[in-house]
Amino acid sequence: MISSAVILSALELGCIYALVALALYLSYRTLNIADMTTDGAFTLGCAVSATLAVAGHPILAIPAAMIAGALAGFVTAFLQTKMKIPSILAGIITNTGLYTVNLAVMGFSSNVNMLKSATVFTMVKPLLGTFYRLIPGALIAAVAALLLIAFLRTRLGLSIRATGDNPDMVRASSINTAFTITVGLCVANALTALSGAVLAQYQRTADINLGTGMVIIGLASLIIGDTLTPKGRVHTKILGALAGSVIYRFIIAIALRLDLPSECLKLISAVIVALAIGLPALGGEKKGVA
Repeated sequence: MISSAVILSALELGCIYALVALALYLSYRTLNIADMTTDGAFTLGCAVSATLAVAGHPILAIPAAMIAGALAGFVTAFLQTKMKIPSILAGIITNTGLYTVNLAVMGFSSNVNMLKSATVFTMVKPLLGTFYRLIPGALIAAVAALLLIAFLRTRLGLSIRATGDNPDMVRASSINTAFTITVGLCVANALTALSGAVLAQYQRTADINLGTGMVIIGLASLIIGDTLTPKGRVHTKILGALAGSVIYRFIIAIALRLDLPSECLKLISAVIVALAIGLPALGGEKKGVA
């Protein structure tokens, strides 16, 4: 049986990692760009958040981490749009450079401990009791989702969606695709850094390797959400991404309860993504053969 503590933890982490799923919805699903900056931007959010929290500014750490993530997205967009570097390679270049940047932000230490520092969660603990980590995490995820839905319904948001669907048509309509790509990647990486910032304060530590495999985790959540909402509109897809993140954390919790070693979690994530992407195609081939 899964205990209430495990359920609560899965819900908390599901809400935090849902921000990465929202980021990938914007970059991967909407802009049709495989943004490899995600891992580095997540760690950057952790590093900025932890460093400012230790300095006594846990609330300021959240928007500061988002700004840092947006800057990382800007660098990737600049490499892609102005230097004509392929999107995947541009993300890899930025991600590689961010390793040194993240170390510098953390004072060239591989980790930052916040056990003796106040966080946004400890600040509300007297008011919220047992749910002092779930309620803030859920609120942040919900607000981010609502703002993303509202943003994608604006004129700029519609232009970003059109850029992902048909960039040639967008250029023919005198819309600057370089600008829409830049804005999209900045917003996506700001969301990723926000996730890292919240996670760092949630677990009261930041590590240089926290972002490793974050693309797979986000994709797993996003694809699980897609299976729940195969033909939904934008708001339905975004809500599906939130639900997919929570379901993914429950899958991980069940795997841990089965006494699988923690080292296998990345493999489990990779298998989930491969099956979610590949099974529909295999099913289609079988129908064609029949």
